[in-house]
Amino acid sequence: MPQFLDTADPDFETDFVALLAAKREDSPDVDAVVAEIIADVRARGDDAVIELTQRFDRVTLTPDSLRFSPDEIARAMEQVTPDDRTALELAAERIRAYHVRQMPQDEEWTDASGATLGWRWSAVSAAGLYVPGGLASYPSSVLMNAIPAKVAGVGRLAIAVPTPDGQVNPLVLMAAHLSGVDEVYRIGGAQAIAALAYGTRSVAPVDKITGPGNAFVAAAKRRVFGKVGIDMIAGPSEILVIADRDNDPDWIALDLLSQAEHDESAQSILITDDVGFGRAVADAVSKRLETLERRAIAGASWRDFGAIITVRDMDEAAALSNRIAPEHLELCVADPAALSQKTVHAGAIFLGQYTPEAIGDYVGGPNHVLPTARSARFSSGLSVMDFLKRTTLSQMTPKALRAIGPAAAQLARSESLEAHGLSVLARLERLND
Repeated sequence: MPQFLDTADPDFETDFVALLAAKREDSPDVDAVVAEIIADVRARGDDAVIELTQRFDRVTLTPDSLRFSPDEIARAMEQVTPDDRTALELAAERIRAYHVRQMPQDEEWTDASGATLGWRWSAVSAAGLYVPGGLASYPSSVLMNAIPAKVAGVGRLAIAVPTPDGQVNPLVLMAAHLSGVDEVYRIGGAQAIAALAYGTRSVAPVDKITGPGNAFVAAAKRRVFGKVGIDMIAGPSEILVIADRDNDPDWIALDLLSQAEHDESAQSILITDDVGFGRAVADAVSKRLETLERRAIAGASWRDFGAIITVRDMDEAAALSNRIAPEHLELCVADPAALSQKTVHAGAIFLGQYTPEAIGDYVGGPNHVLPTARSARFSSGLSVMDFLKRTTLSQMTPKALRAIGPAAAQLARSESLEAHGLSVLARLERLND
């Protein structure tokens, strides 16, 4: 059974803080192993990647077979059913349309002093996307990572997708094709991250790496950060549903289970202002767990980390939501738009009872790569901005330099940086001759 909390109980605050602080994932100390793998790949390149792939994925590769050939991708796509292809195409179209609207504009203006200022946006030259491999890999993650990169204007996009025991998911390769991916490599783990970051003879290095992975992948991304950019270090999936009594308990139960089935460490929380409704949802979850295919995983998640919280009103619900800062937030209430104005910390918000979070995972349009572990308090989901960088522009005219240059020289003197000041004063002296 999940944990039941009520804000009216005297011990609520203590119990709620404990809920927020609960450790939800087993994070083995893999950093030393990852450091050795990265060093090996840096030193031996393709040879190290090939040996590690044989050891961990039981696949024998050569430098020529590290990358999927166009013919291999074409043959794999032939295995995709028409219905699956249609669904992927719809998802790709909607994701692309949404992210096109995120593109920022360049700006330039002349201020009162006569200086011309502005900024310019440009994409990273190359990006790498990591996709967990095997038949259980998720083509939706390919779309969500690759399409924003291409919309941003990334010139070269490479994917690393392991193929344990030679297993390939044709949908992943189809998604890569639909997203405009340029290169697909059949490698995984920390060795793939190292290859993308530092390059080998067969894998050219990239400028940024995005995408989810296991503890070894996460540790590798931490270690290569600085050499390349990364998106985030994602933890187990989360969902918070705020619902009033005017909902179908079974719908809400399924929404909670939609995240619980991801991982035994996932977390599903319901906040409601009706204790009876909360109990009805708990009963509905128990009923669904009797037949759910992934009931072992979902049941463990719900048992160990699930919670149902009863509040006095929706203002209290919003306040608790902001403290939780969930990855996914569903607002199944009478006026979801109004409540959404009060829930300021969330990776993604789904408004109304006809907007299940699962729509966002696939075809809604907004990105499903979202901040977890309360990091929505200070970070955002993946977007085109993750593949863009802003360069500032400045141009002084003689008039502008006369107007603001003396202040720059004065500040340089105050910081004892003589050459800074002289570089300005030399020009001012020429202008004053």
